[in-house]
Amino acid sequence: MENKSHALAAGSFVLALVVLMLSLVFWLTKDANKGRVYEISTTETVSGLQNQAPVRFKGVLIGKVTRMGFDPQSTGHVLIRIEVDPHAPVTQTTYATLNSQGITGLSFVQLDDESASSAALETSRSEPARLPLRQGLLDNLGDRGTVILTKVDQGLNNMNKLLGDDNQIRIATALEKLALAANSTSQLARQLESTASRRLDPALEGVPGTVARFDKTMASIDNSAKALEQTAAEFRQLAKRLTDKNGAMDQLNDSTIALTNAVTAISTVTLPRLNRVGDEAAHAARQIGRTADALRENPQSLVFGHGRVQPGPGEEGFTTPVPPQR
Repeated sequence: MENKSHALAAGSFVLALVVLMLSLVFWLTKDANKGRVYEISTTETVSGLQNQAPVRFKGVLIGKVTRMGFDPQSTGHVLIRIEVDPHAPVTQTTYATLNSQGITGLSFVQLDDESASSAALETSRSEPARLPLRQGLLDNLGDRGTVILTKVDQGLNNMNKLLGDDNQIRIATALEKLALAANSTSQLARQLESTASRRLDPALEGVPGTVARFDKTMASIDNSAKALEQTAAEFRQLAKRLTDKNGAMDQLNDSTIALTNAVTAISTVTLPRLNRVGDEAAHAARQIGRTADALRENPQSLVFGHGRVQPGPGEEGFTTPVPPQR
């Protein structure tokens, strides 16, 4: 009689466990065919994206990834099938991006819309509609960063060419000629002052020599003026090349502005999101750890709950129940 009661209890437990498992399966699959199906075909790398990855619309969870493979209609394209909530506002202007889930390295599909007033995008399970995939923030930042560094490098190369050794030699030569011209002019002024201070007769005796020296000085001044004019023309060309539209200074300014905007976008958008995802992951890890410790200390709680379990036949502390007296 006692063995039959134990067998009945064990059978009841197994039956209850089977019913519980069937209920769980039914609960997990009851909405499997109620969502709307869409596809994404792309040539971009989808590293970190897996089946069952979440699909979000402007940050709100609306579905999941159900299948990943290659597109039979386009060679080399990756085909991603997603299933979303039928009430999600997916329209004809909705597009998808791949975003990272922080330190985990996993990715999820982010949906966004260019126009909230656009018409809804019709789809079906037999012929799913396709959504375009655009580059995410980090991908755009990487591409823009490469372009910015290339422009900065080109600007520096142009500056080095404009201020090269040949131009430096020309500038030094022009300054030397200018100094010689100033020296000759100073000597001429002193000679004229000395001549004026003398009497007329001695001055007339030195007139031919003074005139000859004056002619020589004027010739030197003329040569210096020509050299200075040539140097000034070269400086004007150099300044024009620096300040023209799309010139070295313009390219350097554009590159600096683009790099500043990219750094601002990282510091104000990406880093706060990464910090928030890291905090959520740490909180989830602590909860999983506490659950694992509880199961390790009392594994029978999965079947009998957290209450005290009475010992069975053959176990220490078991006492044979006394049948009721008739």
